Amino acid sequence: MTRCHYPHIRRRSTVRTVRTVLTARGVSHRYGGTVALDGVDLTVETGECVALLGPNGAGKTTLVNLAVGLLPRQRGGISLVGGDPRSARTRRHLGVVQQSLGFPGTLKVGELIAGAAVRGGRPRSNAAPIMAELGLTDLAERRAAKLSGGQRQRVQLAMALVTDPTLLVLDEPTVGLDAPTRRQLWRILERRREKGAGILLTTHLIDEAATVSDRVVVLAHGRTLASAAPAELVSRLPDRTITARTDLDDERLTALPEVASFEREGELVRIGTRHPERLLRALLAEDPALTGLRVEGAGLEEAVVALTTRPRDANRGRVR
Repeated sequence: MTRCHYPHIRRRSTVRTVRTVLTARGVSHRYGGTVALDGVDLTVETGECVALLGPNGAGKTTLVNLAVGLLPRQRGGISLVGGDPRSARTRRHLGVVQQSLGFPGTLKVGELIAGAAVRGGRPRSNAAPIMAELGLTDLAERRAAKLSGGQRQRVQLAMALVTDPTLLVLDEPTVGLDAPTRRQLWRILERRREKGAGILLTTHLIDEAATVSDRVVVLAHGRTLASAAPAELVSRLPDRTITARTDLDDERLTALPEVASFEREGELVRIGTRHPERLLRALLAEDPALTGLRVEGAGLEEAVVALTTRPRDANRGRVR
């Protein structure tokens, strides 16, 4: 995985008054006979960045669509700044960057952003400073159909920020952006958090989520498996992961000393341990011909994988 560092990002910006801007309580949702969400709880507070993580099919998209008012509520309660997310008045508190959303290719960048301001009850003049902040001023007259992927991402973000929202919902916001632009984007979002905006983030870049989020909510099979700070989730794992290719069978590998977790993909095995030196000596003694040996520290990605690959029953009663 390509790692992108965010040296200027601070978690949990300080705001004068902390309140909950998004609340989901016991939310369940079905598509016919398929359960997408099964009693999910979620909150986002002012100044807080919450990352919503989990495998494909976990229910993330359904939960986000409920939060932004694109789906009607079936069971449970969900509110945005105390109101119904499907209400036009309530949605004025919302800024959305979502992969599934597009805009007419014939409109110009300046028209798109000014139009978003007006629809959100703000003056068209709000567009100019936002465009300058996101480096879009020179693209004001360019039609949307002529934009690159990275430029389209910046235009979507500008359309979300131009109404000065209370909650920003960001679905893969840095897709198509290079590393410097990613850092710039998160600095811009940090300034909004300093003013009290909350952020709900979905991303496949788990390293990014670990860096910028105050709290991670992990979903799988429509259920909440964990809600905690990234460091807390990582602390539940063994200290090191040993990866290697070996012909040893599972029984011999799991019998080695200091094995805390174990998974296999063909010849490739991953073994978690808190005492890597002792385990390595025993592993090399059992199979001196093993290849591809690596020892890595545990991170948020390993924590999410460990949670979401357990059998469903094993995840009941996980820490919220």
